[in-house]
Amino acid sequence: QVQLVESGGGLVQAGDSLRLSCAASGRTFSTYAMGWFRQAPGKEREFVATINWSGGNTYYADSVKGRFTISRDNAKNTVYLQMNSLKPEDTAVYYCAARVVGNTIATIALRYPYWGQGTQVTVSS
Repeated sequence: QVQLVESGGGLVQAGDSLRLSCAASGRTFSTYAMGWFRQAPGKEREFVATINWSGGNTYYADSVKGRFTISRDNAKNTVYLQMNSLKPEDTAVYYCAARVVGNTIATIALRYPYWGQGTQVTVSS
């Protein structure tokens, strides 16, 4: 089992950047695929980005492609989401998630059994 703790959220202006971090507990972090999801008020949780166990394979939602970058440091048990050129529509609670099948790509929240508590990102216009 893995426990996840997100950090790095905040209030920024449109066009600014933020880097979210997700620290994981457990010695098996390097075997997990990791994902970032977000949920805006009144909306369903949506996929943002995912990375496989080695970091060699990533996949993004069309809405963030070219602006967001997911990466991981297995030595630090941490996954990151670098968010550039932020837009007001990026405002949401961002969640980190983990799944055991580490070398496959999954964009559906139900495929991820482990979740953090979330960090708020607010982008003002």
